[in-house]
Amino acid sequence: MKNILIILALSISLISCNKTAKAASENEKLVRQYFDLFNKHQWKEMSDMYIENAEFKDPTFGIGVRRQSKQEIIEKYAGLGAYFPNIEDKILQIYPSGEKNVIVEFISTGTGIDKSKFTLQICTIFTIENGKITQDFTYYDNFEKTAE
Repeated sequence: MKNILIILALSISLISCNKTAKAASENEKLVRQYFDLFNKHQWKEMSDMYIENAEFKDPTFGIGVRRQSKQEIIEKYAGLGAYFPNIEDKILQIYPSGEKNVIVEFISTGTGIDKSKFTLQICTIFTIENGKITQDFTYYDNFEKTAE
């Protein structure tokens, strides 16, 4: 009886690990698609990857969580793309974390319409449920640096 319980426990553990690995793989694929759409400036298609009224943390919003509709997401990124017509994100590393979270380390670059250039290291934690992004918590240094 003890051996049967051990085998049952191991089987459940393997099934759980397999489920987590499958979810992590699907979530990573979704995040890669997200960055592909971002780099193509397909804001509407990118916004469709979110639930309606997803939660965001972003230094541009200040401290705390803010909900945004899909239309607000489109407007935010369309404005960013209008000011930085060549904005692009390059993924450095993707860290799947459990069944729902993916952490992405990336570099964002662009040239403004005023010819100013920027390079910004960013880290975003995506929470994904049922194939949609429910939370987008983004972190970066929002302070301007001066040349030494």
